[in-house]
Amino acid sequence: MYAVVGCSECANMWIITDPKRSKTANCSRCGRTHQTKKLRSFLETDDHHAARQARAALLAKKHGDSEAFAETAHVSEMEERIEESGIDDAEYLEGSGLDAAEIESAGERAMEGRSSSNRLDVVREAVREGDRPTEEEVVASAEERGVPGDAARDLLEKLTRRGELSESRGRYRLL
Repeated sequence: MYAVVGCSECANMWIITDPKRSKTANCSRCGRTHQTKKLRSFLETDDHHAARQARAALLAKKHGDSEAFAETAHVSEMEERIEESGIDDAEYLEGSGLDAAEIESAGERAMEGRSSSNRLDVVREAVREGDRPTEEEVVASAEERGVPGDAARDLLEKLTRRGELSESRGRYRLL
């Protein structure tokens, strides 16, 4: 099951998977965590391609481009056309006189040891994992994942001010 949903913070629209099972969802633009049941759902469907097409149509309408959108091909069709046309990244790099394999290797070396999560996600996850954890427990968990202690404390404060966390008697929980 897929749902096209909208963020109440930044008006972004994105697709979430299994909206009935997920308790929370993060906006793909601003990163805000939403309770899934409170998100505005524009469409729910079993077909991922239909959800993508609906999102594209909603975005076109939002920007006043409904007429132009109606004249374009389906999103999945356009992707196939893009893949069939042009050259791939490796061919482009080689044509520019660069060694594509060396560039890929350098990229992998640069990403070694890095988490794909941002610091806000790490702090949210530390709160989520604990049973109403204290500031020190959250900071320790965040530090284990590479977030400096001072940054974790600042993010706890920021998330509390934004209303994503609540703090009571020195213990935190996600809202």
